Amino acid sequence: MEGLLVIISGPSGSGKGTVVKQLDADKGYARSISVTTRAPRVGEEHGRDYFFHTPDEFARMRQENELLEHALFVGNFYGTPRKYVEEQISRGRMVVLEIEVQGALQVREKFPDAVLVFLMPPTLSELQRRLTKRATEDAVTIDARLKRALEEVPLINEYDYLVINDVVAHAVEKIDAIVAAERLRPHRCKHEITQFTI
Repeated sequence: MEGLLVIISGPSGSGKGTVVKQLDADKGYARSISVTTRAPRVGEEHGRDYFFHTPDEFARMRQENELLEHALFVGNFYGTPRKYVEEQISRGRMVVLEIEVQGALQVREKFPDAVLVFLMPPTLSELQRRLTKRATEDAVTIDARLKRALEEVPLINEYDYLVINDVVAHAVEKIDAIVAAERLRPHRCKHEITQFTI
């Protein structure tokens, strides 16, 4: 069965990172690691959570077409390394991209068959609570992230699925179900179909 590109977006504080980390590699998931110019948070490691690069290094990668997509988000650049994604899809893996809306829509232009999932907390007040509890950013940055979340809501209609992340385990189950259904679409089951061709 051919590979699948799964894009998961949502506002900061929606739990994207937590949910993506729970997607089981034994089920065929391969998490893509993004490049970013932002500083590492406590506990984050280069090459595990993100590839942390300077703005100059990021500009070179963009210029040399090494990024599948890139976006500026709250003062920092983010991008997806092209080579890793293409290699994993060719091996039949479900490549999971945890990226912002701008980047997701860029990728869909290049991969129309990508499956786009938008992850949301149950309420705006819950989003604010999660951002504040995280205690990794100041009040100005939190306000900017809340404003950005409200700006992204109309773009949910560009996505294939909406998953409310109230309980992480339930959100993961829903994404597993989405991926299982998408993998059964006839155009992704060409090998099985050809066995019945006379």
